[in-house]
Amino acid sequence: MARNIQSLERAAAMLRLLAGGERRLGLSDIASSLGLAKGTAHGILRTLQQEGFVEQDDASGRYQLGAELLRLGTTYLDVHELRARALVWTDDLARSSGESVHLGVLHQQGVLIVHHVFRPDDSRQVLEIGAMQPLHSTALGKVLSAYDPVAHSEALEADRTAYTDRTVCEPDGFEHILDITRARGYAADVEETWDGIASIAAPIHDRRRMPVGAVGITGAVERLCRDGELRPELVAAVRDCARAVSRDLGAGRF
Repeated sequence: MARNIQSLERAAAMLRLLAGGERRLGLSDIASSLGLAKGTAHGILRTLQQEGFVEQDDASGRYQLGAELLRLGTTYLDVHELRARALVWTDDLARSSGESVHLGVLHQQGVLIVHHVFRPDDSRQVLEIGAMQPLHSTALGKVLSAYDPVAHSEALEADRTAYTDRTVCEPDGFEHILDITRARGYAADVEETWDGIASIAAPIHDRRRMPVGAVGITGAVERLCRDGELRPELVAAVRDCARAVSRDLGAGRF
């Protein structure tokens, strides 16, 4: 069995200690509570402070939980609330469109799939929760890049790989696609990431009207397109799903 890393165990214990009891604790209090030498405790606190997980009050020298830990916790809650709010609507979208549905959020210069509803037929499919998709070529990624400034910056900074002959990699061309996405309220990927595959996605906003994710359908080009164009009823279904989830998150009407 692999051995636990002692320094990480001590850091975790320190964060739990700061999360309970008094609002701020001094170095001596932390060290004695955890049975650590002051030098050891100070070294761990200094590292946690550099990473933003712990903050030190200038006047008293006491420590408290930092803003970065709060941000990570809020992100966890936001993603799980997003998925919970989207469950019914994504099931409905899969049934009405006949295609697989993906719910994605920004993560490490890509799109993290946090929910996946299978296409409602008897075909063999693979669950893609936890998979990553590129920002610049997928419909989910384009939506996030168009509406989320952080995603936009990360898409421009990342290596934009040409997955097919249709992938748009140049900055000017990519920016033009994002302008179109914002103007019409949805994004498309027609064989830009995978040959023979198309997808449609729309943005999801929260109660602050901030973009928190994207929802879309993916399927064979011949099913999503008609006469070389995306089927308007599928575009409408995706946009309706995104608006419904946004309303459930408190965003109101868009």
